[in-house]
Amino acid sequence: MIFNENHKVPCPQAAIKACSALVNDWDLLHNSAKENRLDYWAHLAQTKLDWHTPFQTILDWKPPHAKWFLEGTLNASVQCLDANIAKGIGDKTALVWRGEPTDTDENGERRTFTYSELHSAVCDFSSGLLNIGIEAGDRVIIYLPLVPEALIAMLACARIGAVHSVVFAGFSSESLKDRSLNCGAKCIITADFGFRRSKRIELLKSVESIRTQLPEDLKVVVLQRENFEWTVLNSRANFLPNHISLEINYFKSEHPLFLLYTSGTTGKPKGLMHTTAGYMLWAKTSFEWVFGQEKNDIFWCTADVGWITGHTYLTYGPLSNGATVFLYEGAPDYPDFGRFWRMIEKEKITILYTAPTAIRAFMKQSEVWIDNADLSSLRLLGSVGEPINPEAWQWYFDKIGGGHCPVVDTWWQTETGGVVMCPTPQREQMKPGCAMSAMPGFEVDIVDASGTSVSLGEQGNLVIKSPWPSQARTVFGDPDRYVQTYWSQFHELNNPQKPWYFTGDGAYRDKNGHIWIIGRIDDVLNVAGHRIGTMEIESAMGEHDLVAESAVVGVPDPIKGTAIYAYVLVKNCSLEKVSAKTAQETFFTELRALAALQIGSFAKPDHIKIMDALPKTRSGKIMRRLLRDLASGNTILGDVSTLEDISVLSSLQKYQED
Repeated sequence: MIFNENHKVPCPQAAIKACSALVNDWDLLHNSAKENRLDYWAHLAQTKLDWHTPFQTILDWKPPHAKWFLEGTLNASVQCLDANIAKGIGDKTALVWRGEPTDTDENGERRTFTYSELHSAVCDFSSGLLNIGIEAGDRVIIYLPLVPEALIAMLACARIGAVHSVVFAGFSSESLKDRSLNCGAKCIITADFGFRRSKRIELLKSVESIRTQLPEDLKVVVLQRENFEWTVLNSRANFLPNHISLEINYFKSEHPLFLLYTSGTTGKPKGLMHTTAGYMLWAKTSFEWVFGQEKNDIFWCTADVGWITGHTYLTYGPLSNGATVFLYEGAPDYPDFGRFWRMIEKEKITILYTAPTAIRAFMKQSEVWIDNADLSSLRLLGSVGEPINPEAWQWYFDKIGGGHCPVVDTWWQTETGGVVMCPTPQREQMKPGCAMSAMPGFEVDIVDASGTSVSLGEQGNLVIKSPWPSQARTVFGDPDRYVQTYWSQFHELNNPQKPWYFTGDGAYRDKNGHIWIIGRIDDVLNVAGHRIGTMEIESAMGEHDLVAESAVVGVPDPIKGTAIYAYVLVKNCSLEKVSAKTAQETFFTELRALAALQIGSFAKPDHIKIMDALPKTRSGKIMRRLLRDLASGNTILGDVSTLEDISVLSSLQKYQED
């Protein structure tokens, strides 16, 4: 079975010692939350945030709608900038940025901002937004490459109370149009172009191609990528005055901070709304607790700001804690697979927070890229975005961390605002691939279809049973969808008036009570009466020495109910080992044997194909819908605007024809 609860890795003693204070308080925090959850959250809010007006009401809970810390006022931008300057760290480096076009040598693009410099840039940009008529409550689309100006634009919107909605710069013009119209955007902030694997991404042209389909009075602010200067299209307004001193406005705790769109099962994106106080509380607190920030840390979250990870752990979480954040504009494999490791060496990165899909991509390559770099500055590793299989976890720990860096495998969602479950870095034992347990304050459970908690050693549905401050408040413009999607499936037994938040994920509770994430409930297969998570089969096959990554889908089968299709990427150095037909058949037999050994004979894939690449979104998630189309022999249809590499479609179609 893939939930190897007996496979434990000792946490490096240096990590335990460095975070001993938090270890001593961890049980106290959990006990405090269990005894009085509201008082626990109130105490955190009072001690972690800088309030202009103190709050009086901790929670107004009209299920499933929550309002936290009412009557209080604050400013998210002030939390990240002014508060740190007041603490005397204005001269500390806040951002270190590297551009993609050149590698990390002396001639490459590199820019830094101290907290004081970042504060000035944000104030200037805030003035520019006010000058073109943007007011508190207006929605502003940010469609920028990963440059410092993306974070500056976010913080500037927060400073004046405008609601930002970041759209990943790799999204198509149609995706941009849909999001702009849905939120009623008053302004789009973009750049003339960005870079991705040395290619220019013409962002302004994408905006111009849909301009006539958007409101006539919509403002377009453009960053000139080569010299990082701002212009405003079709406006005479002076956008960036020099260091104008702005009066700080403070906003109610429930004032919207940002909208972030996620794909829904209907294909219509959901604009999830996060509000100021509750989100900022958990962004700041969870960053501090999960990563155990130290004075000289340089923190690299490899996510783009277009995703929730880039909001919480690239922007608001680190900056509200006075951290130094590293940004990299480009792809991890440009100009080669050594780019990440050379940057870690040259910039002395201490914490790396990346996605399992990136880790598996690195596993596929020759290890010479890693061996040629000095990664000794790293002290902590993190994973985010999807469950990490034990094989990738172990490789990450051994090869990147050198066996001395704890791995915090974090589980959370756009909807939760921040980390909900992870192994704390201070644990004496780590379980590769296990999310372990919930952070203090979160009432997490695994329940069966009736809502009854499952026993140890059983699988079920992952739910959160009580509200928490950083939860998304609604789906913008569609509150019924918010209720139906997240709060209608499960509730307190015999009491539908107390709904629970359904995460959409399946999970397993091991004999020690620790939680393992199986994956999306939609990805659970019913094979001859057996329910199997696709991740279970993928993880079993991942133990084969030749496998870099795999993706499993199911299609209807008249006898078994579901037939299992497995798509496999082989490590580059091993391709020749499976090139001959007999060798390939042996390889497939070995993969089926691994699935049977770890799960059961019913889990053997019916079909296995070796692929050149898997269809992935720009956030690294596998688009299983396309693989199901391929397995079913259907025409590959639907929205593919989120594909990282559109050429993968040609490969899929080639396999379909074969």
